[in-house]
Amino acid sequence: MQITSLFKEVLETDEMILDDFKIAPYTIDWRKRYQTSCRCVLRPKSVQSLQKIMRIAYENHIAVTPQGGNTSMCGASIPSVENSVIVILDRISKVRSLNILDKTVTVEAGMVLANVQSFVREAGFYFPLSLASEGSCQIGGNIACNAGGLNVLRYGTMRDLVLGLEVVLPNGDLISHLSSLHKNTTGLDTKQLWIGSEGTLGIITAATLKIYAQANEKITLLVACEEINQVLSLLEKFQFEYMHELTSFEYMSLPVFELSQNYSGISFGLSGQHFVLCELSLDNEQGFNKDLLLEQLLSLGLSNTIIASSDKESQKMWQVRENISEAQKNTLGVSIKHDIAVPISSLQSFIENTELKIKSEFPDAIILLFGHLGDGSLHYNISLARDHSNEVYQYEEKLNQLVYTEVIKCSGTIAAEHGIGQLKKKWLSWVRTEQEIQIMQLLKKNIDPRNIMNPGKVLPD
Repeated sequence: MQITSLFKEVLETDEMILDDFKIAPYTIDWRKRYQTSCRCVLRPKSVQSLQKIMRIAYENHIAVTPQGGNTSMCGASIPSVENSVIVILDRISKVRSLNILDKTVTVEAGMVLANVQSFVREAGFYFPLSLASEGSCQIGGNIACNAGGLNVLRYGTMRDLVLGLEVVLPNGDLISHLSSLHKNTTGLDTKQLWIGSEGTLGIITAATLKIYAQANEKITLLVACEEINQVLSLLEKFQFEYMHELTSFEYMSLPVFELSQNYSGISFGLSGQHFVLCELSLDNEQGFNKDLLLEQLLSLGLSNTIIASSDKESQKMWQVRENISEAQKNTLGVSIKHDIAVPISSLQSFIENTELKIKSEFPDAIILLFGHLGDGSLHYNISLARDHSNEVYQYEEKLNQLVYTEVIKCSGTIAAEHGIGQLKKKWLSWVRTEQEIQIMQLLKKNIDPRNIMNPGKVLPD
């Protein structure tokens, strides 16, 4: 029996997309790096329908690729094998409950991140996960790749924000622990298996998330620095003076800052080689001394600073930061992207040494460096003047080796927040020991013995 016929027996007509034209957008990733085909796209309207899908897939050895907003940067949400189906949860996207006393919200996996933020805000609370793709990425995908974003410095990654999970296993069984408990030491915390698993161990259907009180006021400032050591001195100062208020500490190198300003049609008139966008969240603005803040910046030799005087000016600052990826894509075309992290104490040597290595072998390299420097996480992207098309990928292997070698020297990671997907799985052994990879393979084999969940991702072949 054909794959589509198997699902037709248990699903309603509007839970299946069979037309090739309508399927096409789901089979190519955001970067247009991976394009494939699939037998059909399944849109279950309930968890029960999803369980039916997984039982059929399990019984018939059909590969299943879960897909959220399809914003993956490493090909995790695009099938890598034939005879597969894509499952999307955009119809499993409700708020199930809001618990004010425990400060939690329980939402379904297909809910768009921006909608979660909006719902929580209207209830008088704050959900801190913030990403450039928040208007399209979904909570299930955020959890599956352990998303980080702008506010990790204060609130942690998605792993720190999830209290409970509901998951459909490869065989169709349901595990549901959506408790609002902030403490639970009954054995291993098994929900951690699915956080960061990139859809290889099951499909997340709902989560109980931490929410926080809204800040009374936010201070946004843009600081220009001449040397990278000034950036690090600023971070050290803020971590000491404003440990409880510091929410974001975003870094942009000059090429990135200029590129995004031009693309956004915004100019702040700042001059420097390095730029930092900071945000302080305050419980009481009246107790905050802006003059003291400026004095502290001057003591570090940082006079080239703008403190946002209005929400509109703050939004412009964040617009420049959030438009970087689009600016890069539309202005410079295809680039080789690296989502890395190194200990903050090693950042200066990493940046300097890696640039020397790259420029010595690729003199036409345009290094686009930006990211969440406050937690050591950076996007190290490289464009080559010689080619802005997909042909640039012929140099990817060599550029990856140059960048990742320096990352490993600093005891860093090749995947800070985008995951492994199918793009980086050959590099996994650079950052995980043989014993760790064996444990991952054993978990995969026991939870998904028929290897139907997002095969070809994360683990080496």
